Amino acid sequence: MKISARNTLKGKVVSVEKGATTAHVKIEVADGTVITSSITNEAVDSLGLTVGGQAYAVVKASDVMIAVD
Repeated sequence: MKISARNTLKGKVVSVEKGATTAHVKIEVADGTVITSSITNEAVDSLGLTVGGQAYAVVKASDVMIAVD
């Protein structure tokens, strides 16, 4: 796989929760560090995502914002 995004984190799928059209997929990329993504149910099926399977969280953003109280 080649991709232009440089923020690619390999991990294990720990949860796939399908809704009417969108699914929330959680990937554990390090001990206790979980990234959640919202993707279509069709994408979940096409990628063959299942709990316990391996996947990549790919982050492509032009800005990262930080806030404090």
